[in-house]
Amino acid sequence: MKTTVATIREMKASGEKITMLTAYDYSTAKLMDETGVDCLLVGDSLGMVMLGYEDTLSVTMEDMIHHTKAVRRGAKDALVVGDMPFMSYQVSVQEAVRNAGRLVQEGGAHAVKLEGGAVVREQIRAITDASIPVFGHIGLTPQSVNAFGGFKVRGQSVGAARQLIADAKEVEAAGAVAVVLEAIPAPIARIITEKLSIPTIGIGAGAGCDGQVLVYQDMLALYGDFRPKFVKVFADAGEAMRRGFAAYIDETRSGAFPSVEHSWGADMDESELAALREL
Repeated sequence: MKTTVATIREMKASGEKITMLTAYDYSTAKLMDETGVDCLLVGDSLGMVMLGYEDTLSVTMEDMIHHTKAVRRGAKDALVVGDMPFMSYQVSVQEAVRNAGRLVQEGGAHAVKLEGGAVVREQIRAITDASIPVFGHIGLTPQSVNAFGGFKVRGQSVGAARQLIADAKEVEAAGAVAVVLEAIPAPIARIITEKLSIPTIGIGAGAGCDGQVLVYQDMLALYGDFRPKFVKVFADAGEAMRRGFAAYIDETRSGAFPSVEHSWGADMDESELAALREL
């Protein structure tokens, strides 16, 4: 059954946890969709885990549309959320609506996500008014890495926690259908979750959120550059891939691959083959 924004709203109401993973390509999205994941986030994290950038700031609208289209082809049932990249919504409300529309119209996203609290309430409201569902994102917002001075936990002081709660309420009031809480102390994330009627999706925000999201390269140990504290490795696919690559190299160099079972014979007798050798 297809997951919609109504589905996740009902899941919050019933206490059923929402599952979300990042996806950036057709084949991975198809595998995830077949396991029954509720939502797929085409995150601007693709800048780091797919394109090799140091952060998410270099990701463009064209990057996001390209990858979102691929994910939509693989996802039949999951709700696909496309990230709005840096400077695609900060310049003006009109620009935000236009770019959100592109992610839906060209990329096929069911919803869009943008970072920030009160400072983006007008963008959230306008995008929502254009009939495009919006996921908010507060706490550690990677597009603000330079302003924050790095990837740091947010909301650890009383004042900072108050601001996060206020931002969450602003996001909800502006019309967002859900909000991602990233790198927030678990007790603060739980308070926010209790105060909102819309679902909260945590990433490094504890078990009190309505759902969880992880970057799939992190949870499968495919991305070795950096592993945040909140990541649990559910399968060491990285090591399995390294073993597979190494075995392929060894067998190719030794001549063991390809064997007869991996090759086609020619439908001709030896005399015909001998004649071909004389050409």
